[in-house]
Amino acid sequence: MDSAESTKGKESVQKRSPLDLIMNQFRRKASFTERKKPAVGRLFRPSESSDKKNVGIPEVKESDASDGKENNEPGKEINNTDDETSSVVGWGRVKQFVQKLGKTPHSQNLSLSHCDLTATDVVELATLLPFLAQLEVMDLSWNDLVGGSLKALTAHLQHVGKLRVLKLCSCRLTDQDLTALGEALDCIPLIEVLDLSWNVGVGAGNFRHFAEHLQPQSTLKELRLVDCQLSETDITTLSEALPMLSSLEELDLSNNKLPIKEMENFTSSLGSTPRLRTLKLSMCGLSKDSLSILGQALRSIPALEHIDLSCNKEASGGLTTLATNLVLLSHLRSVDMHLCCLTKDDVSALVKVAPSLKELRELDLSFNKSVGDTLQDLLQALPLSQITKLPLNNCALSTHACHALATAIPMLKQLESLNLSWNKCVGENLRQFLEPLQPDCKLQELRLSSCNLTTEDVLHLESACQHGVLSHLKQLDLSYNGSVGDGGWTSLFGKAAALKGLEELDVSLRPSASLSVSPWLPALLEALPQLSSLTRLSLQHWALSLAEREKLEKILSKKNGILECDRLATPTPKAAG
Repeated sequence: MDSAESTKGKESVQKRSPLDLIMNQFRRKASFTERKKPAVGRLFRPSESSDKKNVGIPEVKESDASDGKENNEPGKEINNTDDETSSVVGWGRVKQFVQKLGKTPHSQNLSLSHCDLTATDVVELATLLPFLAQLEVMDLSWNDLVGGSLKALTAHLQHVGKLRVLKLCSCRLTDQDLTALGEALDCIPLIEVLDLSWNVGVGAGNFRHFAEHLQPQSTLKELRLVDCQLSETDITTLSEALPMLSSLEELDLSNNKLPIKEMENFTSSLGSTPRLRTLKLSMCGLSKDSLSILGQALRSIPALEHIDLSCNKEASGGLTTLATNLVLLSHLRSVDMHLCCLTKDDVSALVKVAPSLKELRELDLSFNKSVGDTLQDLLQALPLSQITKLPLNNCALSTHACHALATAIPMLKQLESLNLSWNKCVGENLRQFLEPLQPDCKLQELRLSSCNLTTEDVLHLESACQHGVLSHLKQLDLSYNGSVGDGGWTSLFGKAAALKGLEELDVSLRPSASLSVSPWLPALLEALPQLSSLTRLSLQHWALSLAEREKLEKILSKKNGILECDRLATPTPKAAG
């Protein structure tokens, strides 16, 4: 129930005062031959004061209703009033409960993550579910003490039949919790998203306690089991349960080991999920053979749009087999294989099939050193005109690769995110990336951390700001570039007002460095009021005096912004002589 509905309810109660209700009952007393006793089923109705209990609001039998003279349906009027009062009082209890946890109450979205909920809180929440009939999203994540007490809540999920999203990440769920959750699935027939990530208790053979309650034609569309320490038995259970999940669109098993044998069983069951659009297997210990097995299964999930195989370092050399099957995925929009120790042959295999990936929007090959030597060929093969995200951080880009990327910039018309961090060759070469940018540039994220940027590079960035080609920028990361002089920062902040949409700015130094902000702080202080969207400013490892920090915090507090800085920073002393 939103604030408008709450206000309306309160106004309705004010129109009919308790005295009016009591007098109304006295007027009807002669026509009431008998009264029903309170129903036992009202266990979760809000508690009333002793005065209200003594007064009571009678519930009229159908045979008595015809005796009323002031109203054709007096019982209905009284019941409506009772329900109305109950609803208002109940919502008041919900608001009180949520607000004491530091959260904002909402009738459709109950977010209680990171609230240190206790078992007592879970029981109290269960008593409030009758007043949350419109609830669609419930997030109880990151509350360790929810584990072991979930049944107190699931036993009353029938009151929130419209629930679509349930998140229970890192709640220390037990096998009993999984059983209770499985048994309650019938009470939430519209459930679409279930997130049980970071619960060790889901693994160790316990997943079966939940999966055995799944029914054919389940409405579940997204299932996330990140870092649940799934065992071989759990993977087998999941594979057997997939035929029940024909509506599944997203499956995230990241950070769970998938041995070859289980990988074969799992991939053979993927054909039961023809609607699967997103498959995440990051950090699953996949090997070269694992990618080969997965490649053969891709033909059975033609709707796949997003595939995440990142952080599988043992997969080196496996892309040569997988890539040939990627062409079967005509809807493929994003591929994430960062930190996979890809070889030159892997990237070359991707180059061969790239022209067939006509719907590709995002390609993440970051943290793969081999990309630096093959980037030119890759850029020539990709559908550059529709690429929106291109992370190339820590790819050992050479000067030749930087030039190839600069040449491709004019064709990257839809590019929204560019990450060149940890590529030292960008330093002294930033100009060639910025000059091709046009006023209609859609770039929202630019990350240039630890790129050996010089003062001249930052001056070119200032020029780009002045020409309006970065007007859509939301995130700008210039951290770990200590070689930029004070004049560079002063000039950049002098033109920073052109970045009206900027939300995050990071100019932090390396942990080992500590320089004074005093030379360029006045320019930043003058620019901040004009950066109306800025919510995060990071100045880690810069030396700030107490007065300087207070000035920054005062300006940022007016826009609910956050300042990240060292509390006790001191400038690095200059060497003698």
